[in-house]
Amino acid sequence: MTLVRAGRLVLLLLLARWTWLFLVWPMRQDTIGDSFLHLISIPFHEAGHVIFSPFGGLMTSLGGSLAQVLVPIACGVAFLTTSPNPFAASVMGWWTGENLSDVALYIGDARALNLVLIGGRTGAEVEGHDWEHILQIVGLLHRDTQIAGVVHFAGAALMIGAIVWGAVLTFRKDESEQT
Repeated sequence: MTLVRAGRLVLLLLLARWTWLFLVWPMRQDTIGDSFLHLISIPFHEAGHVIFSPFGGLMTSLGGSLAQVLVPIACGVAFLTTSPNPFAASVMGWWTGENLSDVALYIGDARALNLVLIGGRTGAEVEGHDWEHILQIVGLLHRDTQIAGVVHFAGAALMIGAIVWGAVLTFRKDESEQT
């Protein structure tokens, strides 16, 4: 086994363990919202509000979650088209799924407003949060937990699919190994 293959395997095992935690304890702030990747993704989320602000209130609110999901997708596309590095793209697919799970936590809190936000206070202690605003505008606030469940499922499926893709790439025989 090459060093690259061993490194990829270790990374896939770590991602699989992280995915397992998201599946066993879904929709909990201490599992998803306090994760290491949440801290990496939050600047993209906040930048999304600014980037989408010229398009009105709904898009300003939605822009945070949208940017949070689009950044790893853009990175994955870049890895596929410029490097090309499909294994790195599979990791970006996993990160996209993790971000969907992160956003699902936020969506599911739209009515309860118990999620601790960046300022250290809950949505109930301030003027609500993005997904309360978004779902109120589109008339689906009463469906926050159902929508969150669908988004969380999509994120989990993407994380699992990305791990499988990465594993296939890791264990695929290179042309140099087939001789």
